[in-house]
Amino acid sequence: MTYTPAIPLGGYAGWAYLKRTLPAQTKSFNATPEVKNDEAYFRANIGKVKTAAQLVQDRRLLKVALGAFGLDKDIENKFFIQKVLQDGTLTSGALANRLADKQYLKLSQAFGFGDYAVPSTQISTFADGIVSAYQARQFEAAVGAQSDDLRLALNAERELPKLAAKTTSSNNTKWFTILGNAPLRSVFEKALGLPTSIGALDLDQQLSAFTTKAKAQLGTDSIADFTDPAKLEGLMRRFLVRSEAQSYTQSSGGSAALVLMQQISSNVRSRYT
Repeated sequence: MTYTPAIPLGGYAGWAYLKRTLPAQTKSFNATPEVKNDEAYFRANIGKVKTAAQLVQDRRLLKVALGAFGLDKDIENKFFIQKVLQDGTLTSGALANRLADKQYLKLSQAFGFGDYAVPSTQISTFADGIVSAYQARQFEAAVGAQSDDLRLALNAERELPKLAAKTTSSNNTKWFTILGNAPLRSVFEKALGLPTSIGALDLDQQLSAFTTKAKAQLGTDSIADFTDPAKLEGLMRRFLVRSEAQSYTQSSGGSAALVLMQQISSNVRSRYT
């Protein structure tokens, strides 16, 4: 990608700037030659694909398909991706249902190769949704090259409201989804001040820790509440402020300690001279 997002500030100030300029920046990003070429090729050729095997054999189509779900790293894992797509999602034994990362499940559901006699690739509007998701994910990746925290915030702002709006899932199920989703989990861990080592605990213990902290610090442990833009923005603020403070502490801890020691030494000398 040749477009570099403008992010003059870090932390929550950088987030505010990014949000304010997002429409213009994403428009410029989507107009770059690589993104435009990827979009044009996908729209022109995805309708010709009727099987998972055909999709994985076309690297340019596969790039967009995987990129739309944040699975870019699997571009070389053709056999694995073909299996995920062919198995579908309607049986408990399907590979996508057995994987902890539910992005594979979403990928398989979207394309429908293993679920329907006629896959989703044959629907005239199918390309629209995949291209839109691809553009959003690739812009986030470009942002992440400068600030991983802002990438995580963009991802959470997109994904969390969708999870929160699910009426067929219990609150615990939604929390378990977050615990199994590395980007969302990272946002909640930092926002709530939880150490990454908490991942070594039993899942039920992790759930208890996250919900207790969320209730105390966010005012709610109900994921459904994050359909409220104010609640969502409050989470983003806590995440970015805490992450920036943590980074500052790690980078300046030694120098801050030196300054403190110098001040103490100076005070001691002044008392005895």
